Amino acid sequence: MLEKCGSMENSDWRYSKEEVKRAMSGMKVTFKHPDEILEFVNTVSRYDFDMDMRKGRIVVDAKSLLGIMHLGLNNEIELQMYSDDCEELCEKIAKYAA
Repeated sequence: MLEKCGSMENSDWRYSKEEVKRAMSGMKVTFKHPDEILEFVNTVSRYDFDMDMRKGRIVVDAKSLLGIMHLGLNNEIELQMYSDDCEELCEKIAKYAA
């Protein structure tokens, strides 16, 4: 498992205890070019579990191209994955790690 991809149970996300238990993994990502966002969305869309991205108080679906574009380029964005089996995905998106 990647070092940046780890448990987010102690993060400052605003979820119920049940949702926190489901929220097993997270990492911080950044995008330098719009094509990276498109490639990222195509990659994460292949996975069945839910994912959110957060910058400040804005939370968007990680599978939403327009949502991620709204978060902007060259920003550190938190990715939250609601699965305990996301190691493969973490390896595929490691190039976006902030």
